[in-house]
Amino acid sequence: MGEVLGWIAVGLAAIALAVSGWVWYTSGSRRRRRGVPIPADLDAIRKEVEGLRDEAAQALRHLAVVRYDAFRDMGGHLSWSLALLDDEGNGIVLTSIHGRNDVRSYAKSISDWKSGQELSPEEDEAIGYARAGR
Repeated sequence: MGEVLGWIAVGLAAIALAVSGWVWYTSGSRRRRRGVPIPADLDAIRKEVEGLRDEAAQALRHLAVVRYDAFRDMGGHLSWSLALLDDEGNGIVLTSIHGRNDVRSYAKSISDWKSGQELSPEEDEAIGYARAGR
């Protein structure tokens, strides 16, 4: 008799588990059909999104690399110029010139897509590519 009651208890527990799972599943699917309710403080969310957009505009999202041979007797395009700029054209251009016996590196600040220092044609090209999104 005790064994039969044990099996009845297990059966009732399985039924209760199945019913609770079904209730959970159907209530969740109803929520998905209705959509997510709009928060009461929508203006605060709009301001937060606008702040995130402003921050993203200041991120260095415009990147381009130009590889080239700085000297006629050197091959392999070992020299390069890298432009790292934000949406307003502010950032930096890094250049590495590879020669036979040495390597020289330069960093030039960029403001509004221009530099206060003279730029090489390759640095100008890198800035142009970054601005065009290539």
